Amino acid sequence: MNKTVALVNEWAAFESKYPDGDIDDFCRHYLARKNQKPVKGPMVGGVVPPLIDGLLLKLIGRIHKLNVSYANIALKGTGLNQIEEFGMLLTIQQEKNPKKTEVIYANLFELSSGTDMLTRLKSRGMIKEYDDTEDKRSKRIELTAKGKKTIDVCFTKVRKMAVMMLNDLTQDDKELCVQLLKNVEIKFSSLWQKHKGKSFDEIYSEVVDEKGQSR
Repeated sequence: MNKTVALVNEWAAFESKYPDGDIDDFCRHYLARKNQKPVKGPMVGGVVPPLIDGLLLKLIGRIHKLNVSYANIALKGTGLNQIEEFGMLLTIQQEKNPKKTEVIYANLFELSSGTDMLTRLKSRGMIKEYDDTEDKRSKRIELTAKGKKTIDVCFTKVRKMAVMMLNDLTQDDKELCVQLLKNVEIKFSSLWQKHKGKSFDEIYSEVVDEKGQSR
């Protein structure tokens, strides 16, 4: 079959199923279907949620747990005990001398657990803190020479771990995943602190309208 005709047929099938879809939607749909690979084992522990939203989130959650497990193995002997500590150090490196709260919330920690982690990093000599000259109630932190060296050592290990985890995906697959998911992360990263203290029903009503469409 002529390639143009085959593409037109694919578009027609997509348009009949998703009449409101645009070209970008079609391209993502086509690539997702084209790149499907046979399942080699039980997916998500064998308990597959009936709702596609639940299945996607469970996949992301299980991949995250596996990522943490392998990352913590990779970090053995580096002076860091968990991948979240590496994220804290990277945030401090990027922001130079941020407030403690800025580092904690950027890494999606509650204030108490984030403070405890920074305290442990300080006790190991990887960061130092000092009073904020503009806000006496706040503390600022920065990396020590040991902290900078630890980042260099860990970066190579974490990079190898990430390459290992996603080794079966093509570069296009990875870029497509980032494109599809990045707005979910951006949206809820900006909302989660505002939702503290609210009930789930309040949060749901704020985020989703009556027709189930995201606001």
